[in-house]
Amino acid sequence: MSRPLLAVDAPSLYFRAFHGIPEKAARTEAGEPVNAIRGFLDMLAQLIRTRRPDRLVCALDADWRPDWRVKLVPSYKQHRVAHGDVEEVPASLEKQVPVLLEVLTAIGIPAFGVSGFEADDVLGTLAATQPAPVEVVSGDRDLFQLVDDARRTRLLYCGRGVAKLEDADEALVMAKYGVEARWYADFAAMRGDASDGLPGVAGVGEKTAARLIERYGGVEQILAALDDPDAGFAPGVRTKLDASRDYLARALPVCKVALDVPLPEFDPVLPDAPKDAETLLALAERWNLAGSARRLVDAMAV
Repeated sequence: MSRPLLAVDAPSLYFRAFHGIPEKAARTEAGEPVNAIRGFLDMLAQLIRTRRPDRLVCALDADWRPDWRVKLVPSYKQHRVAHGDVEEVPASLEKQVPVLLEVLTAIGIPAFGVSGFEADDVLGTLAATQPAPVEVVSGDRDLFQLVDDARRTRLLYCGRGVAKLEDADEALVMAKYGVEARWYADFAAMRGDASDGLPGVAGVGEKTAARLIERYGGVEQILAALDDPDAGFAPGVRTKLDASRDYLARALPVCKVALDVPLPEFDPVLPDAPKDAETLLALAERWNLAGSARRLVDAMAV
């Protein structure tokens, strides 16, 4: 089997690193926290050692809450807004992200977002357009929808950390949620997702959503079946779905990951040595990252 492209959800991993490593355990000599950077680099090193990719791309949130999604579902990520349309991010993490991006540039790992889209959409487009196999790395369960055995696209789900990855193929998605991966966005629209501010259909939980999808198909098929008096809906479920027609029609495109984002030019090939070793060394010394940088470089060289 050919070696994979690792398509990494960078915000998912650096938030996880920030919250998983105490700030006091990773600081510069001047006391500046670098816990998110160290943790992220160590996670990349572990992924490279264990998955042996020949290509690697980090996706960023150029727009963490795109207007087109908010117009469809105004509550989308509303609870995570600090002010205006700025995401609530710990100040000590916010200061680390630009340094992390400098380190990735020096190493030669592309990291980019696309205006008007989230990192999820960049990852979806990478999965849809790049040569297989593609392994998407994220702690965001929305990305289960990208799993596709035929295209050799997997999700390395790190909800419990990179050391405890769930290597998701279609069978795992079915076992975990009771729906085919291609229907995961429809499932999420009905179930709802409090972490994204999506209310779902009142009274329809995971089990009911999975049963509906198994019987009728996705949201569009379910809404069409509501107009058929012989479709066999339980009266209470029909009432709940009928009351949520407008919500479901708007929520489905919000839940679906874009597959056609206009990506910038990039070289995904993972180098076996840093692209700019001098700059990497200077960054490692300035930010007390020598150990993590060395582990990542060593993993690339194997």
